[in-house]
Amino acid sequence: HSLILLLPLLQNAELGKRAPRWIRDNEVTMCMKCKEPFNALTRRRHHCRACGHVVCWKCSDYKAHLEYDGNKLNKVCKDCYHVIIGCTDSEEKKKKGILEIESAEVSGNSVICSFLQYMEKSKPWQKAWCVIPKQEALVLYMYGAPQDVKALATIPLLGYTVDDTPRSADLPHSFKLTQSKSVHSFAADNEELKQKWLKVIHLAVKGETPECQNELQVN
Repeated sequence: HSLILLLPLLQNAELGKRAPRWIRDNEVTMCMKCKEPFNALTRRRHHCRACGHVVCWKCSDYKAHLEYDGNKLNKVCKDCYHVIIGCTDSEEKKKKGILEIESAEVSGNSVICSFLQYMEKSKPWQKAWCVIPKQEALVLYMYGAPQDVKALATIPLLGYTVDDTPRSADLPHSFKLTQSKSVHSFAADNEELKQKWLKVIHLAVKGETPECQNELQVN
């Protein structure tokens, strides 16, 4: 299924004035406000009626009158509540850490992004949304899902050695990044996707960036 990553979020001035695009439940693995992971205990997901973000029950416990819905009271997230009632929250202005860059933000301006299978050391393989942003073409960001607001990990690619030999017959399109004792294994769904990633990574490990700035986004 194609993933819509580039649609702009509603601007503050438009909040409540028109219906937002709802982020699909399967596009996130955590609350888009407090970053609490959705699991067996916090599996219930809610949508903010103002911005369309997927949030946990704690972050959806606000209500505001929305113009597009005849000024009826609707469930909204904390951020939208403060904007709509005209109250600013200084805490929200704190500087984001490197892992707190939103996936949609970097995916929409990336050298390449797609799902890959990922394994570190002897841990089980897991599916990850991987992104190399244009502004940081030497860094690989890994997210749980395309719309997550916090990265699971980042890998500075400079200096890594690339091994494109498949690990097993079960993962014929795999490759491995090694540096000292650090080993990261990846597997693509097909050979074409693997080669697209290797083209970018082979440059990044040498400190180079792609000459072609055309986005290699894989939906």
